[in-house]
Amino acid sequence: MRVLVVEDFEILARSIGTGLRREGMAVDVVLDGTDALDSLAVTRYEVVILDRDLPGVHGDEICRRLADDRRDTRVLMLTAADTIEDRVDGLSLGADDYLPKPFAFAELVARVRALARRATPSLPPILSCGDITVDPARRVALRAGRRLELSPKEFALLECLLAAPGLVLPAEELLERVWDEAADPFTSAVKHTIHRLRAKLGDPPVIQTIREGGYRIGPP
Repeated sequence: MRVLVVEDFEILARSIGTGLRREGMAVDVVLDGTDALDSLAVTRYEVVILDRDLPGVHGDEICRRLADDRRDTRVLMLTAADTIEDRVDGLSLGADDYLPKPFAFAELVARVRALARRATPSLPPILSCGDITVDPARRVALRAGRRLELSPKEFALLECLLAAPGLVLPAEELLERVWDEAADPFTSAVKHTIHRLRAKLGDPPVIQTIREGGYRIGPP
């Protein structure tokens, strides 16, 4: 899952980014509205966590543009204002959800995950391939009923592959969906993480490497 955090209070923005990465999400963080529009122009995000009062381009304008573009991106608007009028105003701009500050981080995570499921409505709540099942909401992966102890990146890679069973996903796409803009495009992170994931999944192997193509999950 790729998330964009747009928040001008840097300490809060970095804290949200760090916390969501620990939850297995790929997170980009920007501190003003102009940089937010630049990021949205080149990267597809499932969820944007959007502060309303931003320098540069106001959060309301960013929300309005996303709604006008009819993207699948979902918007969770953050604001210090907590009146009914403020909530109605934010939702009328096209925001999908509204969270007043201060907030509990666990609630933020739950809302982001719920919005991400709405951004990809075609995916079932439980992903599976053969005897492998993944419950993204509960962060549980099983093989033949045995719970797999996966790192956040390993879990996110498995989730991406199971969301597109039988399809070849290039390493570049996996890098974009699972890591973030700080990732080196020439890194071997995908290759090494796939190697660890295969070892944890055990036999028979289900992740195939497609020469000059990428990776896919499914029977040979």
